[in-house]
Order: sequence, then C-alpha cells, then structure tokens
Amino acid sequence: MIYLDSNATTQVHPRVLDAMMPFLTEAWHNPSSGYRAGREVKSAIEKARQQVAGLIGATPEEIVFTGCGTESNNMAIKSLAREIGRKHSKVVVSEIEHSAVLRPTDAMAAVGFDVERVGTDGEGRLRLDHLKAAVSGDRPGFLSLMWANNETGVIQPIAEATAIAKEAGWFVHTDAIQAVGKVPVRVDEVPVDFLSISGHKFHAPKGVGALFIRKGSPFEPMIRGGGQEAGRRSGTENVPYLVGLGEAAAIMQEEMQNGGLDRVGELRDRLQAGLCQRLNRVRCNTQPCFTTPNVAHLSFDGCVASEMLPKLDAAGVQCSAGSACMTGKSQPSHVQKAMGFSDERAYSSLRLSLSLFTSEEEIDRAIEIIAEMADG
Repeated sequence: MIYLDSNATTQVHPRVLDAMMPFLTEAWHNPSSGYRAGREVKSAIEKARQQVAGLIGATPEEIVFTGCGTESNNMAIKSLAREIGRKHSKVVVSEIEHSAVLRPTDAMAAVGFDVERVGTDGEGRLRLDHLKAAVSGDRPGFLSLMWANNETGVIQPIAEATAIAKEAGWFVHTDAIQAVGKVPVRVDEVPVDFLSISGHKFHAPKGVGALFIRKGSPFEPMIRGGGQEAGRRSGTENVPYLVGLGEAAAIMQEEMQNGGLDRVGELRDRLQAGLCQRLNRVRCNTQPCFTTPNVAHLSFDGCVASEMLPKLDAAGVQCSAGSACMTGKSQPSHVQKAMGFSDERAYSSLRLSLSLFTSEEEIDRAIEIIAEMADG
C-alpha cells in the first residue's frame, strides 16, 4: 500500500516508539511522586519539553503539553477571549482556518464577540491588504492565522501578518500544526504569542500536542486541577506520549538540518511533474515555492475525487480529497472556495501528502496508478 495522506496523520517513527517503550513498561511511575522513580520520569518529561522547544526556537518554560492540536487551539483562543473581553474587542481569523479554530471563534461570535474572517488570494495566501483593513488599533483584539494550510500545504505570510497585528497592539495565535517539523518555524524570529503543535503530524503518536505560550503572555487555564504544567494544564501527564513527542521533535530538527525534508520536496515535485506529464487535464492548485515540501494539491478536470478515492484505495494508493476531518461531508472544501475555485474544480481535487518514509519507487508507482484511474 502506498500511503500519500501524511497531512492526515503520519506513521510513528521507530525511534519514537523505542523512546516511548520504557515508559510503558518499567518507568511507569507518576511524575508528581517524590521518590526517585517518579523524579526520573519527571526528568524525561522535561527533556521532551526541551526537545519541542528546540524545534521552534522557544524556551522550555514556554511549552505546555496538551492532548492534541485541537486542544492547543482551543486553549489559546478561549484564554484570549477572556483576556480581551466581549465588549469593544475584535477577533480576526482567515477563511481557510481548520475547524479547530473556526468553530471556537464561531462560538465566540454567537455570544457577542465581533469576529471577522479575512479572505485569501487565488494561491490560498492571506490577503494582507484585507487584514490591514480588518485590524484596528482602537480596539483590543487578537489574530489567529495558521502557519500552513492543512489541505493545500500553502504557507501563510505569518511574519507580515504578525507585524500588522502587533502594530495594533493585538495578540497573535498561530495554528502551526501542519508547519512544525516540515518547514522552519521559529518563535524567536516571528513574535507570535501562542503557537499550536500536534505530534501525529510529524511521526509522534496521535493524542499528544503542545502549546507555545510566550513568556509574559496572559493565559487562563482551561483545565484546572493538580497544577501540572506549571498550573497551565492540569492532569497527570501522559508520559510515554510526551517522550514520543520530544523524540519526534528531535528527529525532525535533525532531518531539516540534514536535508531530509529537501528529499521529501524532491519526491513531491517528481509526483506532481509525473502526473502533469501523463495527463493533460491536471491542474496544480498551488505553487511549490509557497507550500510545505510534502504536499501536492491537484485538480483532475472531469473527475470526481470522492469517486476516485475508493478506486485508488483498491489499487493500493491511500490519499484524500482534503482534510481528514471533512471526510464524508457533501459540501465543497471551504479552503478551495476561499481560493475562488468552482465547485467542479473543488470536487475534482486530491491532496497527496508525503512523509519521511515515502520512497521514490512508491512515487513512480503512484503516478502510474493515479493517471490510470483519472483516465478511466
């Protein structure tokens, strides 16, 4: 089976599994315990915190571990909602955000917050002129903008957008779930206040994430209890998964430094070019220079993606038509509609996303299978 759906989830890296196993067997103690075994487990958590911080240019104290990216997004947004207050404030998000940002902010709008969605251009990148018009220095507020889109892989102008929001005195949250571990994400270079991470997007297991909270940023805990995570997210820590997240962060930092992500980008380009050569009705929906190196987003004129997917699955290719969270939904992708796509083009689109484990042989075989299915 050829797996081309790594933006949905990734295979757990063998090194990650090896790092986790001791904490599922002999090192099973509660990290809050005062005896040596508990302290050793606590030390493993702090090592993981350092590894995650190192990947994004943060300090360990700025990393709060969570259960997933959705939790991280909700923690940041709900804390910011409390900070700015309902009256005389404003919230700005992009039209292409993941549902883990759109739904919490829709809930804010339902109770009286002024929430505005800013559009994108045809390349799927935020319209900075529209953002400038939406942001007001006369009102408290915050911007939530994803670093890279989950469907198209398009990298947003996060540095420029952050500068606009900061000039108005606003807070900035970024859902960086599809960017961390794929492109350089540095909070020491882009002054966002909050940044969300999800481990299963870069070879950690599902069910673990993190939230970067810049030192000095206001934060209201969403989960209170025993005071773990410096009181910012209570609950006994999921130690094996935190260790796994830390190891995955260390691996991705190594891969970016050693050219591993460049190889993934070359395979993505090979896949995209091969399909365009085989089929004259393929349209590339994004420019590689603006996307994460692992994603090809293509439309196949005259085809319906929902009909192609089961055929591709039966032929040995696993991929998707967009976000895994939207699988089975009948409406066209809100991301592609924001880019100005017709319903026909949106319904004919496939997201092909690679990982460290994708091979050249798999790409060449996938080109043959996808081209055959699109022609059939």
